[in-house]
Amino acid sequence: MSWLRALKETARSGLTVERRRLEPVVAARAALGLALVVGFSLALFGPAVAAASAFGAFQAAIATFQRSWRPRPTLALASGASLALSTFFGYLTAAHGALFLALLLLWTFLAGLAWAAGPTAGIIASSNVAMMLVTVTLPTSVATAAGHAAMIFAGGVVQAVLVVVLPVRRWGAQRDALADALAAEADYARRLRHDPVAPFDPLPLMTARSAAAVTPGQARRRPAELHGARGLAERIRPVLASLADPAVGVPEEGPQRARVRELLAAAGAVLDAAAHAIRHGEPVALPAPATAALRTPDTGAILTGPSRRAALRLAALLGDVVETAEPRTETTGTPGHGTASALARPSLVRMAPVVAAKVRGELRRDSPVLRHAVRVSVVTATGYLLGGVLPFGHGFWAPMASVMVMRPDFSQTYARSVARFGGTLIGVALATAVVQSAHPGTYLSAGLSVVCAFGMYLLMRTGYAAGQVFVAAYVVFLLGMQGADLTQTVRDRVTLTLLGGLLAMLAYAVYPAWETPRLRGRLADWLASVGRYAAVVTARYADPAGTGSPDVREALLDTRAARVAWQEAVDRATHEPVRHRGLSHAAAEQADHALAEFGRVAMLLEAHLPERGAPPEPAAATLAESLRRATERGAREVRERKEPRWEDLRETLDAWSADPPDHFLLHKGAVLLLEALDEVTTALTDSTRAR
Repeated sequence: MSWLRALKETARSGLTVERRRLEPVVAARAALGLALVVGFSLALFGPAVAAASAFGAFQAAIATFQRSWRPRPTLALASGASLALSTFFGYLTAAHGALFLALLLLWTFLAGLAWAAGPTAGIIASSNVAMMLVTVTLPTSVATAAGHAAMIFAGGVVQAVLVVVLPVRRWGAQRDALADALAAEADYARRLRHDPVAPFDPLPLMTARSAAAVTPGQARRRPAELHGARGLAERIRPVLASLADPAVGVPEEGPQRARVRELLAAAGAVLDAAAHAIRHGEPVALPAPATAALRTPDTGAILTGPSRRAALRLAALLGDVVETAEPRTETTGTPGHGTASALARPSLVRMAPVVAAKVRGELRRDSPVLRHAVRVSVVTATGYLLGGVLPFGHGFWAPMASVMVMRPDFSQTYARSVARFGGTLIGVALATAVVQSAHPGTYLSAGLSVVCAFGMYLLMRTGYAAGQVFVAAYVVFLLGMQGADLTQTVRDRVTLTLLGGLLAMLAYAVYPAWETPRLRGRLADWLASVGRYAAVVTARYADPAGTGSPDVREALLDTRAARVAWQEAVDRATHEPVRHRGLSHAAAEQADHALAEFGRVAMLLEAHLPERGAPPEPAAATLAESLRRATERGAREVRERKEPRWEDLRETLDAWSADPPDHFLLHKGAVLLLEALDEVTTALTDSTRAR
């Protein structure tokens, strides 16, 4: 993609306003917390302290809107405390230019590395640096700086208390994640009716698994209906695929296929009903036709063999989903729902060594996170110096804009730069018009800032540009409480915001972290992980250990993570102004389809794992070893830009040609696995020849 086209695409993306479900009650609660803090501090301490405390409450509320599964009060407290410390230490060094610059470089570099812990940590850390650049200008002594820091933390405390006192949809994020997973399963069941080999995006299941991890305190309070349905959804997926796939034995047309389609439609309806019940905390309302379709005795007369077992297994699992989804008064901490089986999430204190390990893992030259940390720290320092040299005043606007828009990837950085400038221009213009026409005093300016904050909280998820309009107006009104020169503020902020955005965009062009050259490595990671999954599954046929084997489960989770990492990399690379290096878009799409098919066949094999104590299939051990060797070597060849070969697996199948194993799926599954790997080779070969 050319630079011109990339800039047009990212600009369009940044200015896009999406249709999202608004949460006015949650936005009103956040605005109420801000109003309480501003009103109290304004009445007792004056405009300067009110502005500082407002930044704390404003930022703490933003933290509670982030996509995190931790308790919202914890996020608000962490945001308020970190911003208070940043402000206090920043003020201590603000009088010494070189010392403050060194602190700014260090703080921004650490904020960049915080992205290693996830987007929530990265956003909070970056916002703290941006807010610090403003709040350090408000105090006039060390004592007042300490007071300002205390008020900033108090703003976080107020937001945390309001989340507890005025709860809105308790466990709402977790309910949505689990409901989305069940709804994705329902959609998958319906698509299988028309396409028996339809693909399935594992992201909703991965999100639900992440949401299911709880701290010990959360485990004692979690509603019981959020405890077991996710595991059932995980087990339903391979059963659905097995029931629909012609490779298992159901013809593509005829009475059996009609019965399978009826069962799949019923499964979709039941899963949708369970998803709705979990999302809203209501009893499950099952459609009568779906219930009748699942309970009819015709299944045993029409379906036979593996398809009949899959149908019976599906009915049993759907019954368990319905039972689990029913709202109950007990929690998972009560008898029968012990916390031992819950996914553990460490507390924030115990997360420290985990985060430190992740950060250490990113301290390498090819790490996008490290390059982002270097890039954002240099740009922020440069913007700070330029803002001080240029004859505008309010020089912190440039570095503040840079640190807020910069992200580890190209498309988000450029899209947010355009969105921030556009939103700032509109927001400042509107706020200026209001001030010049109404001439609001201190308290009216404070009220208008709260209204703008409510607008930002309400529209924050609809797009960065929409939220930025209200942020720009919010800051104008907030500074207006102190009687700041509005004309100077408007002119400075628009000009310096543009400067900060341009610096951010220029920095990524000079010191990029392109995803495109790493696509082969991402593909190799997915190939290696899905190969391990297939090898572990087939090994169970040689040594039956039941369907709940932990090694199979762990291998499946690894391959899901690798697949999502590959898909995210492809999405980022699509908008990068870089010529492909050995992997074209067509090759990436073909390879993606091939490995998805490989994973689907491995999932079918998992769906028909022999029961514990069943007679072993000795030939499966040879197949498992050949799969492991072939995919490991193939992944290495993909990284080295060679054409992968699958001779180990091919030799095993050639040896089976005269005497295949006595299993309805093992030999057929191995053939399908090899065909999928051959398609990977074809995709990469065509890409290499096209260079």
